Amino acid sequence: MDEYLCLTLLSRPGEDEAPFKARLSAFWTRMLREKPADFEKVYAEMVAFEAQTDRLGRKYLVEAEVVGVLEPELRAAGLDHLPIDPDDLYSKYEAAPPEWFWIEH
Repeated sequence: MDEYLCLTLLSRPGEDEAPFKARLSAFWTRMLREKPADFEKVYAEMVAFEAQTDRLGRKYLVEAEVVGVLEPELRAAGLDHLPIDPDDLYSKYEAAPPEWFWIEH
């Protein structure tokens, strides 16, 4: 069975949904164009944003092997994330619609 880690990306403090969504879209579009093999290791995206104190968060399920690639790319793009727990594994069945969107590759 495939197992994934949860990556929670964070908006800037006080940032509204629209600009955060635009930054996420720009980041993932760049990853798709520049690192398609790594982008394929991103399995699902949570549909809704979640409140994280004064920030918004959006969750992604990713293969463990891509975390080392994503972290420096996220830093370079100015995107913060919550710490990733390598022992907190998810199955693809936990990313079920309508709460999750499966990313087509």
